[in-house]
Amino acid sequence: MNETFSRYQRFVVALLAFLQFTVVLDFMILSPLGALLIEKLNVTPAQFGRVVSAYAFSAGVSGLLAAGFADRFDRRKLLLFFYVGFVFGTLLCGVATSYEFLLGARIVTGIFGGVIGSISFAIVADLFPLSMRGRVMGLVQSSFAASQILGIPIGLFLATHLGWHAPFLMIVGVSVLAGIAIVLWLRPITGHLSTGAAKRNPIEHLVRTATRPRYFAGFSATVLLATGGFMLMPFGSTFLVQNLGIALEKLPMVYVITGAAAMVTGPLMGRVSDSFGKYRTFLLGTILTSIMVVWYTGLSSASLGFIIVLNVLLFAGISARMVSSFALTSALPDLPDRGAYMSISSSLQQLAGGLASFSAGLIVHQATPASPLEGYPTLGWVVVLAMLVTLGLMFNVHRLVKRTATA
Repeated sequence: MNETFSRYQRFVVALLAFLQFTVVLDFMILSPLGALLIEKLNVTPAQFGRVVSAYAFSAGVSGLLAAGFADRFDRRKLLLFFYVGFVFGTLLCGVATSYEFLLGARIVTGIFGGVIGSISFAIVADLFPLSMRGRVMGLVQSSFAASQILGIPIGLFLATHLGWHAPFLMIVGVSVLAGIAIVLWLRPITGHLSTGAAKRNPIEHLVRTATRPRYFAGFSATVLLATGGFMLMPFGSTFLVQNLGIALEKLPMVYVITGAAAMVTGPLMGRVSDSFGKYRTFLLGTILTSIMVVWYTGLSSASLGFIIVLNVLLFAGISARMVSSFALTSALPDLPDRGAYMSISSSLQQLAGGLASFSAGLIVHQATPASPLEGYPTLGWVVVLAMLVTLGLMFNVHRLVKRTATA
C-alpha cells in the first residue's frame, strides 16, 4: 500500500478511465433511453432486448477472433485501431432511422467496442503490479459512475430536447478527444513481444490459451459475472417509470446521485481490495448486492429518496464485486498469454451478457408500451442465483492465485 503512482502511470489510469467512460456510456445510454426508444421506434421489450444483446453478441465474437492476435502487436496500436472502429459504429447509431438500422449499428459498435476493454485490462496488467491493481481498477471503474453523473443525465437531456440520436452523437464528439490523447501521449506497450508471443501462430495461440486448465477457472467465473448487470440494466429505466411511477424527467436525478456515490465507493473498494483481500471484498460485495437486488426488484411502489438509497447500496456492492474480481483474475495469465486471455475473457463476458439480455427479454413482459413490467421479481432471483454460483467459482480463482504466489 506504500506504492505510489508515477506521473505517467497516473496519465495511463486517467486515459483508460476516460476510454471506459465513452465505451460504458455507449452501452449504458440504451437503458435510460429504453422507455423513449420503445415508444419512438414502436418496438416490444423483446425487440429492445435484442438491440442491447446485439452489441454483446458481436463483441463476444470479435473478442474471440481478436484473441489470437492480441499478443502479436503493440497494445497502443491495437487500442487505437479498435477505438476508431468503435467511434464509427457509434456514429452509425447517431444517424440510425429505423429499428433495423439501429440493430445493425449496434452490431458494428460491438465488433470494435467489445475488444477495447480487454486491451485496456491487458495494459493495466502490463504496467501495474498485482498489489496496485485494485486501486487502478477502482479508479478505472469510476468511469461507470462518471457516465451516470455526466453522460447519462446530459444524454437524457439531449434525447428529450433534440431526439434519441443526440446522445450517440455526443459520445462521438467526446471520443475524439480520447483518440487524440492515445496518438499524442500513450507510449508503445511492447514488453509482451519480447517473450516470443508475436511469433506464435494466431490459431494455436488462441486454442492454447483457451484450453489451458489454469485459465478455465477465470473464464468460468467471468461468464456468470456478467449476468447480473446485463439482465437488470436494459429494463432499469422502464421499471422505474412504469412500475414505480417515477417521472421520466426525474430519472437524471436518480442517475446523478447514484453515480456521485459510486465515484466514491469505486476507488474506495479498490483500496479495500488491495488491503483487506480481493476475495473477501468480492464476498462482501456479493452479499450486499444480492440483498439489494431481491429488495429492489420486488418493489411495487417507493419514494424517489428510497429508490436512490437502494441504488447507491446496489452500486456499492457491484463496485466491490467488479473491482476485486478483475484484480484477482488478472493474476491468472502469464505475460505471453495476457492479451489473448483478456480477449477471451471479455468475449465470454460479452456473449454471456448477450444471452442474459436476451433471456431477460423473455422473462420480463409488458402488455403495452405504457403498462408495467411483469416478471421483474423473477428476474431478480435469477440474478441472485447467478451471483451465488459465481462466488464459488471465484473462490477457485482465489485458491489458484494464492497457490501461485506461494510457489
